[in-house]
Amino acid sequence: MPETVAERLRSKASADAPKLVRVLSGEALWPPPVWLMRQAGRYLPEYRELREQAGGFLDLCYNPELATEVTLQPIRRFDLDAAILFSDILVVPHALGQDVRFVQGEGPQLDPLSTRDSFSRLKDAIDLDMLAPVYETVRRARAELARSKALIGFCGAPYTVATYMVGGRGGEEQAPARLMAYRDPDAFADLIDRLVEASAAHLVAQLKAGADAVQIFDSWSGDLPSREFSRWSTAPIAKLCEKVRAEAPGAKIIAFPRGAGAKLADFAGAVPADGFGIATSEDLHAARSAVYSCRALQGAVDPIALVAGGAALDRAVDDVLEALGRNPLIVNLGHGVRQETPPEHVARLVERVRAA
Repeated sequence: MPETVAERLRSKASADAPKLVRVLSGEALWPPPVWLMRQAGRYLPEYRELREQAGGFLDLCYNPELATEVTLQPIRRFDLDAAILFSDILVVPHALGQDVRFVQGEGPQLDPLSTRDSFSRLKDAIDLDMLAPVYETVRRARAELARSKALIGFCGAPYTVATYMVGGRGGEEQAPARLMAYRDPDAFADLIDRLVEASAAHLVAQLKAGADAVQIFDSWSGDLPSREFSRWSTAPIAKLCEKVRAEAPGAKIIAFPRGAGAKLADFAGAVPADGFGIATSEDLHAARSAVYSCRALQGAVDPIALVAGGAALDRAVDDVLEALGRNPLIVNLGHGVRQETPPEHVARLVERVRAA
């Protein structure tokens, strides 16, 4: 019989495994591990210096030497418990044949897939050879990290990636993709299915290259009504997790359905992940009640409190520790580090967690 989530999580990681892996195996550690989404990026002066050398943003993502350095920069500066691969969720559509470019000051731009006919521009399967530099970055970063530090790979959730592929860029509520999902759900389902297959292959390749865990970012599904959320977020992510585990049994997976709110309980009941990210807007106690107690929660310090620093940051960290620290917990932000964040505030957050 297939093992249940509880049975799988009771298979503890070894005591010398990275703290993040132990927590994702169902262990409650004190103090809990801490890492931050977007911890490698524009708020760090060493990143800005290196970014000037790389050329375009995708050039940096596909340069193993430079991408490894960016991945490791926040670990050297802050001694965080995990590094996250420096890459981008849009390397998946790029490796499916869609034109992807990053415009300074404007963010990502893609040639929109606005109709079913436009899907013919995509490859039948993801080109993993094209992403070989990404997997080389994973290998290099894992080799340079201490064994006590976890390395996290990632992908965007199928729905979130689809919103960029259909709309061609980010935008309010990602309306073009939502319209396609309502007007031509069969076509949209075809795109989602392609992304499940492509994303599973991408995550498995990262795990085989040395990632200790992977995270699935669903940044844009929180605004969907319950029925659409179940169809376009929950079901594809559940299928994605199953496909990854079919190729990489025991893989540690974090799912982050940002803004799920009251939909989190049904999401966690259907998605076989080991941990669930929660956004700043979530009620912490409600989130803990929504997720089986031996599964980890990750979050949810306000990135604006991190910018503010001082007593406001201390309170935000303490609230997370008090509400969630009795069960498996990974301290993180409810979203990514903002560009205007003073690096010394990140150091204070880490110190606050470690002193708990």
